[in-house]
Amino acid sequence: MSRMPRNVPVLARWLALLLPLALLGGAIGSQFIGGLVPCEMCVWQRWPHLAAIIVAGLAFLVRGRRQVAALVLLAALLIALSGAIGVYHAGTEYHWWQGITECTAAPRQGSPMEMLTQALRAPIVRCDVPQWTMFGISLAGYNAIFSLGGAVLIALLATRKAVR
Repeated sequence: MSRMPRNVPVLARWLALLLPLALLGGAIGSQFIGGLVPCEMCVWQRWPHLAAIIVAGLAFLVRGRRQVAALVLLAALLIALSGAIGVYHAGTEYHWWQGITECTAAPRQGSPMEMLTQALRAPIVRCDVPQWTMFGISLAGYNAIFSLGGAVLIALLATRKAVR
């Protein structure tokens, strides 16, 4: 592991890696451990977090101060993108606006009877109805709060001057 360049604080680099890792881990855990079935917009929120994890991981491998800073800031931007999708999803759940998707299931394969049987057994997952809330906030809402707040914190930490 390379030594952290002086002008990009270590905390920013670690937050850029650990925040999306925790949020993506929580989403996947709620699916496979908690039994929640993600809707289409839930899945959309996962992709920027995955990209942020990869970009932030690369920030541990490069040596130049500018390269590290650029990767950390790019990771913050990706985290913010997931948060923005979370805002849109939460607004759809609270019926502040109508979502742009119908949240349909993926196409099935097989005979028409097999496809019908599969469709009838599949859970119906709507993007405008939260499956879980705490204190009136859905998972999409929590993703928006933690992602946008974390992205701002990472950007502030990454751009502040090192204290000697």
